[in-house]
Amino acid sequence: MAKKIPLRQCVGCGEMKGKKEMMRVLRTEENEICLDVTGKKNGRGAYICRNRECLRKAAKSKGLERSFKMSIPSEVYDTLEKEFDQLESE
Repeated sequence: MAKKIPLRQCVGCGEMKGKKEMMRVLRTEENEICLDVTGKKNGRGAYICRNRECLRKAAKSKGLERSFKMSIPSEVYDTLEKEFDQLESE
C-alpha cells in the first residue's frame, strides 16, 4: 500500500501540496510569527508555497490572519520576505 503524503493548503494561492514542498509559518505561544524551516517547532502553523508570490497573496487576502486568528502587522510580512530571500540564496 502506498504511503499517504500529508497535504497542506497554501494560505496564499489555496493550492493543496505536499508538506515537503511548502514553507511553514509559525505562531509561537508568545504570538511571534516566524518561518519554521524544520517544520517541527511547537505552535500553530500555516503553510505557504515556496515562492514570494504566494506570500504576497497571503498578505493581501489576509490568509495568515485567518489561520492565526489575529492581526499581523506589515513588518512581520517584511521579515518573512527577508527570511524567504535568505532561504532562496542558500
